[in-house]
Amino acid sequence: MRQTKNLIWVMVLTALGACTQIDAPDTMDTMAPAMVDDPNDLTIAFIGDQGSGTGARAVLELIRAEGADLVLHQGDFDYKDNPAAWDRLITAVLGPEFPYFASVGNHDRKRFFGTGGYQDLLKRRLARVPGARCMDDLGVRSVCTYRNLFMVFSGIGTIPRRPDDPRHIAYIRGKLAASGALWKICSWHKNQRAMQLGKKKDAVGWAAYEACREAGAIIATGHEHSYSRTHLLSHFENRTILSTSPILRIGRGRTFAFVSGLGGKSIRRQRRDGPWWAAKYSKDQGASHGAVFCILGDGGRSNRASCYFKGIDGTIADRYLIVNEGRKPFRPTS
Repeated sequence: MRQTKNLIWVMVLTALGACTQIDAPDTMDTMAPAMVDDPNDLTIAFIGDQGSGTGARAVLELIRAEGADLVLHQGDFDYKDNPAAWDRLITAVLGPEFPYFASVGNHDRKRFFGTGGYQDLLKRRLARVPGARCMDDLGVRSVCTYRNLFMVFSGIGTIPRRPDDPRHIAYIRGKLAASGALWKICSWHKNQRAMQLGKKKDAVGWAAYEACREAGAIIATGHEHSYSRTHLLSHFENRTILSTSPILRIGRGRTFAFVSGLGGKSIRRQRRDGPWWAAKYSKDQGASHGAVFCILGDGGRSNRASCYFKGIDGTIADRYLIVNEGRKPFRPTS
């Protein structure tokens, strides 16, 4: 049933588009992660700012109900510095071998490292997942692959607490440049002021956003407790809109970013706005906790993905289609 509905959605959007214009490495694996050419679809759930209450459990239950194959968590886990309890909740809802990848958040710093810390438990979990491979300082400056997906995780703006950290920028650029994967995702916790709807200040710097844009990688963040997604952009610092279509044709030099900060902790009001936003979902819009879901390879097309934000109340707050043209050169019109 899900495949039939998603195929219909792809057809609708296609028709619409025809009318629309770390300081020291902590290596998990000394070998570069290998990519697997997987023709089957892959459903990713993106969350951030989770907490440990009923909202957190409800979001995990939603992820299970939607049939997600893996989670990408953009930082801020349980807010209680209790890695064991956090991991137990994930296991209770999703199982002990569920693929769960994460970037460090500012509320995770105290217990992130060391035996029994968040990083340690994430390593143990991923070691039980067939086909999951990671290298370097997991969740801080690391790359992971799972099936046909290449992921770069950064603690930029969090470890260390400064924007445009040169080691993070060099790592992001280098790993993206070395990957031949079609589907690339950049994951970090914090934002720039203009890249969220609330009161957050500049914390990441623009270089990380631009490095991922140049490589055609999707940018997933958290930190602000609301949901927002940009239009397709050809420059983040200038907020240059390339297209306002719900069909996002990403590739080298053009991509989009989103904030998925409704993982269960709290829901905040909208304080900022801008024409670069394609979707906004905060307390002002009656938001509930929820997650972003992207189905890569949906409809049997390896370069397409159908994505949506769904709340635990069943609301679909955003829906869009990605067409990945990552191997085509970008020729800006101006």
